[in-house]
Amino acid sequence: MIQFIRLDHVLLCIPEGATAQARAFYGGVLGLDEIPGNHPSGAIWFQIADIQLHLREEAGGNYSKRHPAFEIANLDEAKQYLMNKGIDIEYSSDIDGRERFFFRDPFDNRIELLQFVD
Repeated sequence: MIQFIRLDHVLLCIPEGATAQARAFYGGVLGLDEIPGNHPSGAIWFQIADIQLHLREEAGGNYSKRHPAFEIANLDEAKQYLMNKGIDIEYSSDIDGRERFFFRDPFDNRIELLQFVD
């Protein structure tokens, strides 16, 4: 089984070329604190209470990379469990201090599971 701990972040997609507008809205209008850094795929990250909001430019289409990310306590076990159920595992860019993978539900929604590491 998968030992869920909490929702870690949500990634929302924005139109190509809209990063400045998104930064102005989420940082300026909503007043969210931007998390500095060179994030994967040019994403911008904001802190909302105890979760993060990630925004990334993406061309339109049905097969989106939008996703929630759940922190779990047993990433390797969860990966094996899902693979045993016939679920395809996807990988993405590395992020310091986190191990992670992705999978899709039967409706093509992307879900990330992650575990923080030292």
